[in-house]
Order: sequence, then structure tokens, then C-alpha cells
Amino acid sequence: MDYDRIFKAAIERLHDEGRYRVFIDILRTKGNYPNARCFAGHNGPKPITVWCSNDYLAMGQHPAVVAAMEDALHDVGAGSGGTRNIGGNTHYHVDLELELADLHGKQGALLFTSGYVSNEAALSTLGKLLPGCVIFSDELNHASMIAGIRSSGCEKRVFRHNDLEHLEQLLRDEDPEAPKLIAFESVYSMDGDIAPIGAICDLADRYGALTYLDEVHAVGMYGARGGGISERDGLADRVTIIEGTLGKAFGVMGGYIAADTDIIDCIRSYAPGFIFTTSLSPVLVAGALASVRHLKASGVERAAQQAGAALLKVKFRDAGLPVMDSVTHIVPLQVGCPIEAKRISDILLAEYGLYVQPINYPTVPRGTERLRFTPGPNHSEAMMDELTGALVEIWDRLALNQAA
Repeated sequence: MDYDRIFKAAIERLHDEGRYRVFIDILRTKGNYPNARCFAGHNGPKPITVWCSNDYLAMGQHPAVVAAMEDALHDVGAGSGGTRNIGGNTHYHVDLELELADLHGKQGALLFTSGYVSNEAALSTLGKLLPGCVIFSDELNHASMIAGIRSSGCEKRVFRHNDLEHLEQLLRDEDPEAPKLIAFESVYSMDGDIAPIGAICDLADRYGALTYLDEVHAVGMYGARGGGISERDGLADRVTIIEGTLGKAFGVMGGYIAADTDIIDCIRSYAPGFIFTTSLSPVLVAGALASVRHLKASGVERAAQQAGAALLKVKFRDAGLPVMDSVTHIVPLQVGCPIEAKRISDILLAEYGLYVQPINYPTVPRGTERLRFTPGPNHSEAMMDELTGALVEIWDRLALNQAA
């Protein structure tokens, strides 16, 4: 067996399709974000502006977050010492879980090492604990949710994106006595649209289903205290399980679920992805704790980010660029070809010092490749004008269509 040939052919396929992923070599500049330094292909670091980070509110740079992490490092050291079963519950973990439960109005919360792990571990375990469970999954759910559902071994029903009629049809066709779980997201991060949470909860009530809501692109961003779309719309109490991340709007790292005490205890007790994984460093947890507490009390960052996203959409539309419809903080620009998306990204970085990563299959369907911009509270209008002008020049240079 020629193993080398197989591996090389797999990589060559990605190159041929124009979707081989190149990871940029950068360092963010503390206290001066979205400015960063790029090390790839340069004689020394080159200053760049970052336009695609999921650190939506720049909380990874916030003085209170940085100070909390520094204090924790000097107080308890770098690592957690192992799994929480072996190394114990670092008190920062206990405090953060209490804060997250309170954020979502739930009895309890459970920390994981990432949002991916929290989805995979929670969904797979829930399915295994519910005999004969059928999981209903939105077709645009994140890969981590799909992986968790697959690992659960449950029957899966995929409903068309945000299509309530299709979801109800699928629910109606199932055995009324079978356990059911509806898994969906609040903000879909590639299109920037929002799920009809209330209507899905209505269907769940009607057909006896649990609900699992991924709020990773909404926590910190929406609601009076940053509890997400479910808080903004007054629906958190109707959702069985809310999943979130600490690595996006909260600016640090980690994932979590929030639910009633029995569900939390079941996931804690049965999920291999929790039981056998070294727990988050207390340094990271301390930073996340400071960030959650800050965003519960402050709406300044959210307001500035929303204003920036709205302004960038207007500038793109006025310039004739193919900005996709979005009702959230996500600003996607349609390209429709992986090769062209990468060319635009490469030119922006090499010639203009502007960084945005192309989004290709399998993150989005083939033919819908795009550039995904996430303006933050520190992106100025002058930066937006620079970006818009660069994109118009590149679109003209490459003779790309400007109609969305």
C-alpha cells in the first residue's frame, strides 16, 4: 500500500478545487486590536488590520480580562492539574459555572474545553441517555452538532433551514411516544440570520420534544446582559439546554452548556468528552469569568459593534459590492468561487495589509463561497473606507460581478 501517494492525492484534490486552507501567521497587538503583525512571506513582521476575528467585542484585549488572567497565573500557576475528577474543581471553574447559569436563567452550567467539545459531548450523551430518541437537526447546524448527533447513535431527521413547516411535518411523522430533541442555532454565523426560537419552542411543546440551542455566535452579543438571542427575545426559560462559547464575544477560550441540575449532572457524569479531558487552565477561566461579568454589566461594546456592522453593510452596498443579507453582526460578501475568494483574500493581505479569510466548502455549500467580515467596536470608519475602497479596486481588477 502506497500510503504517501494516498495522502498526497488528498491534499492535491484540495489544491485542485481551490479550497486548500492556508493559516495566516500573525500576532495580535495587545491594546491596539484590530491591528496585528503578519509574519508570513515578509522580511520581518508586517502591520495588518484584522477583519474576520470571532473576538467580536475585542474582549480578548480588555484590560480587566488581561489583568484577571495575570492575577490567576501568579496566584495558582498555569495549568489545572488534569481532569476535574482528578485535579479537582479549581474555584475559578465553580465561579464561572455559577455566572453562566445565572446568565441564562438556568439551574446549572458545565464548562468544556471548547464550543466544539461541548456540542459533541452534550448531544452525543443526551442521545445515548434517551432510549429510542430521534434528533431533529437544522440543515445548517455546525459541524460539532452534526458530530455529536452522529456519535449519539440516534435516528436523525434533518429539516430545511429555519423551515417550521418542514420541522413540524417531521415531528408529526414520528411516534408520539418516542423521545425527541430539536437541535438548532440562534445566529447562523455564515449567513448572519436568526432562528425562530419561539416558534420552534412552540413545536417542541406541541410534540413533546426537548430543545438544544447553540448560542455560540450570540452570547455576549445580544440581550441586556449578553445572554444571547434567547435572552433578547425573552425565551431562555423555554429552551431546555443552551450551549455557548467563551472563545468568541467573551474573547478567551472554552465552551459550556446551561440547563437544569439533573441534565447538567447527567452530562457531567456520562460524557467522555468531559470526564476524560484535562480541564481548562484556571488562567483562561479567570479571564472568561472577568469577561462574562463585564459584559453582563456593560452594553457599550455591544452597541459599538452593532453600529459598526450596520455601517459596513451600508458602505458595501453603496459601493456596489455583493453584500449578503444579514440581520446580525455578520457581514458576508458573496464571491461564489473558492479560487476567486482566495485570490481576493491574498491581494487584500499582500497589497493592502487587510486580513479576511475566505470561507469555502465544507463550511459553506459549494457555489456560495464568501468573505466573512466581523467589524468590532474598534474598527473605525476610516478603516471601513479603506477596506471598501480596496475591495472595489480588486473587484474591478478581477472583473467580478458586483450584484449579490
